[in-house]
Amino acid sequence: MKASLEHLSPESRNDLELISRLILESLPDKCEMIILYGSYATGNQVVYDQKKEYGVPTFYMSDYDILIVTSCRFKKAVIGNIFKKIINQYYQEKGIENIRFHTTVQFISESIYDLNKAIDKRRYFYYDIKKNGIILYDSGKYQLAPLRRLRIAEVKEMAEEYFNKKFNVAQEFIHLAKDSYGRRNYQISSFNLHQACENLYRAVLLTFTLYTEKGHDLESLSSKVKIHSLEFVKAFPRDTEKEEDLFQLLISAYVQARYDSDFMVTQEDIDTLLPKVELMRDITYTICQNQLLFLSRNRKRKKNISL
Repeated sequence: MKASLEHLSPESRNDLELISRLILESLPDKCEMIILYGSYATGNQVVYDQKKEYGVPTFYMSDYDILIVTSCRFKKAVIGNIFKKIINQYYQEKGIENIRFHTTVQFISESIYDLNKAIDKRRYFYYDIKKNGIILYDSGKYQLAPLRRLRIAEVKEMAEEYFNKKFNVAQEFIHLAKDSYGRRNYQISSFNLHQACENLYRAVLLTFTLYTEKGHDLESLSSKVKIHSLEFVKAFPRDTEKEEDLFQLLISAYVQARYDSDFMVTQEDIDTLLPKVELMRDITYTICQNQLLFLSRNRKRKKNISL
């Protein structure tokens, strides 16, 4: 785990120092580690970005994403109240009354035991925090679990769990797309098809690598799953202008179907997209089941596997 904040501005470093102090004051003898993760840890943060979307001024700012590691478990209501207290104190000490245009703070909390269990099992969210996070405070009493290589049996168990979760979510979005289509709400139908595709892509990545990136960019997800199978080209060949336009419509649907009243999606668009997404679902199921079968056949070797 990293420890340097040199890539951040002096203001951000001061903010994180203040946040860490307030956490330690609010959780005396309970806080064991404070870890910065997310965009501010990786250096991909957006300090302030303002633009017009569909004629409406919008802005975006990255959050400070903070993991608080404690020596014991807290009830959600209890730790939630502590988080609110820390955040209020943070803005008070900075003299901020209107937080709209200031970097916000997002907290999550895990006991050291639960966190190490998740890291040891290579849960992709916590694996990413261990790999890319920055330690802001460490009591020195505990060590984080190492990023170990997994036995094939463990890989198979996790891959199957991840596949079932993402595939079932994708199935649900396909059902929702059909329901919206039946009510002639083609915009929302296109959004649901986008979400179905996103979850299918993630099902493949998690089944094969136990990891998936954040974000909703189908372009990026599509390029990554092709490493594991070129069968997806059958669903979205993108070899003609019409095919490319359909895929771009699907990409745009994530935002525009919800926020742009002028976003045009026709019945013909959904009639064409729905069979493609269902084919993608079938391809996903086949290649993921083949991968799970491969892992099942090889787990008797009791070897470790590097992912």
